[in-house]
Amino acid sequence: MFRIGICDDETAARDSLRFQLENILDEREGEIVYEFSSGSVAVNWLKNHPGEIDLLFLDVEMPGENGMDTAGKIREFDKKLLIVFVTGYSDYVFDGYQVGALDYLMKPVKADRLWQLIDRVERTLGEQTEEMFVFRNVDGIYRMPLEEIRYFYSDRRKVSLVMRDKEYSFYGKLDEVDGQLGETFIRIHQRYLVNPRWVEHMDSTRVTVNGQELPMSRSLKETAMAKLAKTMLENSC
Repeated sequence: MFRIGICDDETAARDSLRFQLENILDEREGEIVYEFSSGSVAVNWLKNHPGEIDLLFLDVEMPGENGMDTAGKIREFDKKLLIVFVTGYSDYVFDGYQVGALDYLMKPVKADRLWQLIDRVERTLGEQTEEMFVFRNVDGIYRMPLEEIRYFYSDRRKVSLVMRDKEYSFYGKLDEVDGQLGETFIRIHQRYLVNPRWVEHMDSTRVTVNGQELPMSRSLKETAMAKLAKTMLENSC
């Protein structure tokens, strides 16, 4: 399942694209979840909801903050979001690649072109799977870049994933998360699994990540400290 956003200042244009997408998504694992009427609204929302959409259709010709400006601001905090420009002018095509756009669609959008694009989106998201942590909770499905996750911690039947300034919870077991991630993250405690790239300090009893002091258990201390030291030295080179 992948989640889609549409950003266009014209209601009729959003409605038209949504209608075409809904016809395609009846047979696909996709869902249109958010619509934005301006670039600034989209940027503010995406900043506060990382990982909540996988694909953004972004109109280029919008008053105020146009699509190119919007994409540039999005790339300052999100390198993974798939962006597809929708435009009435082919002049913008090459500019789109400077902000890492996946593709572009010319208005009026043709159905066969949209089908081809959704095929490409599904392939691209499949290729990204190894770089992302995918989970589901009551709010939906999320794909979080592994490199941006600070740590995981468990509390009874729930696991929480901590980003720089937000955290998300889902039902599961930390052992299962640990097994899924392999050597990417390091287990420092029965309840804590940390991303070594974000470790700020460590000693024999605790590890500091994202400004938080996390306990290190005696049983895992030797192995964890060796792995953390190795990673910290590699990152400093």
